Amino acid sequence: MKALRNWFDKQKPSLEKGGKFHVFKSGLGAIETFLFVPNHTNQKGTHIRDYVDLKRTMTVVIVALIPALLFGMYNVGYQHFIATGLQISFWPVFWYGFIKVFPIVIVSYAVGLGIEIAAAQMRGHQVNEGYLVTGMLIPLVLPVTTPLWMIAVAVAFSVVFAKEVFGGTGMNIWNPALVARAFLFFAYPQQMSGDSVWISLGGKAVVDGFSGATPLSQAASAAVKPIAEVASNHGISYSLMDMFLGFIPGSIGETSKLAIMIGAVILLWTRVGSWKVMLSTVLGGLFMGTILNIFAVNSYMTVPAWQHLIMGGFAFGAVFMVTDPVSGAQTSSGKWIYGFMVGVFGLLIRVVNPAYPEGIMLSILIMNMFAPLIDYYVVQNNIKRRLKRAIVKA
Repeated sequence: MKALRNWFDKQKPSLEKGGKFHVFKSGLGAIETFLFVPNHTNQKGTHIRDYVDLKRTMTVVIVALIPALLFGMYNVGYQHFIATGLQISFWPVFWYGFIKVFPIVIVSYAVGLGIEIAAAQMRGHQVNEGYLVTGMLIPLVLPVTTPLWMIAVAVAFSVVFAKEVFGGTGMNIWNPALVARAFLFFAYPQQMSGDSVWISLGGKAVVDGFSGATPLSQAASAAVKPIAEVASNHGISYSLMDMFLGFIPGSIGETSKLAIMIGAVILLWTRVGSWKVMLSTVLGGLFMGTILNIFAVNSYMTVPAWQHLIMGGFAFGAVFMVTDPVSGAQTSSGKWIYGFMVGVFGLLIRVVNPAYPEGIMLSILIMNMFAPLIDYYVVQNNIKRRLKRAIVKA
């Protein structure tokens, strides 16, 4: 590492304005600060000076995402061989999933970081660190069959219109990863919905009786039938253990709730993720799920509230999306309100809208817009309460 440190130091004169490598200043600066803690601090304004900078924080989130990524790779291979009727050992299954998932990760980072480096160089700024996490989140919320060119288009749209036009990392209103997912869902619905998009078949035939439908789509399709005609498992053919461990069709990183819980522990232990937002999101989902159970008019509404937590992308959204410190609420009380409403709207959209069985994505994007308003009224309420205390003491 010392030799690498010396190499970066030798390049700095040629990266300054007028130097022959000035055009690469932002890109090399991003690599340098990723590998080494910067040897400078902010000189203006009020800042907390610590060795744990934004890149280090983003690195912790990436580490927390690794369990979901690794299991997602295995599950892609597992679903493929289940669909084709082949029985094979662990490593060939994982390797098949790795070959399918890794190019998606590469495209996400190459396109996103390329745009961010170009934008930073044109502005003469340093590269924003936020995309280190966004570049990993985008592949994890997509079906494995999503074409690479679609991913490239979605990433470009997300980085440009959800981040750069607002000023870059720290200024965006919406979660960029969810903007990319929403763009693909509404721009290319045929490639992002249905039973076949979750399984990478690789041109091989599907065995008779196999279904690639997710638990959410099965529950939603069962909702059109009278309750008396639906099985006791609410039309879902997967066991609760399958849904918890993740051996089900779905987006790459959203299937295994166990892997997501491991990531949640990492975020909470390092205090990078807010437990208030995670807990309030779960409480909001349980609250709305209970309300729907009370007024059940179809089988989807009879699904137990707690079971919704291990279906679809609810758990992944509650751990990795709602906890985004930029697009979410900042105040302590605001986090409780923000997370609770995400859970409420997530279940409401999921169950009530028959054309869209998953709701956590839209729920978070909706609440992203209201997060500043929530913080505003929380702050105003605190000001009024303190003014009343001051008047009473006087």
